[in-house]
Amino acid sequence: MTATTPRIEIEYCTRCRWLLRAAWTAQELLTTFEGELGEVALVPGTGGVFEVRLDGETLWSRTERAAFPELAELKRAVRDRVAPDRGLGHSERR
Repeated sequence: MTATTPRIEIEYCTRCRWLLRAAWTAQELLTTFEGELGEVALVPGTGGVFEVRLDGETLWSRTERAAFPELAELKRAVRDRVAPDRGLGHSERR
């Protein structure tokens, strides 16, 4: 089976032990966008990295923003690219 796009990558720092955070983020995105996403990949990294990329475009970088993503904000960013006409319920409130 070949993965289809859109493809999300969540790169996380193994030394910081952020696998559970990355897996939880992946689970939330897969649950919310089950019909729109082709794949969500967890990518081990080091150096305090926590980045979320959609088809190679960085949606969130912990290094650049000095914080982890708020899930509602991340879901809006993904939605705006993969299903712009779709509502997100309570995640829609800013």
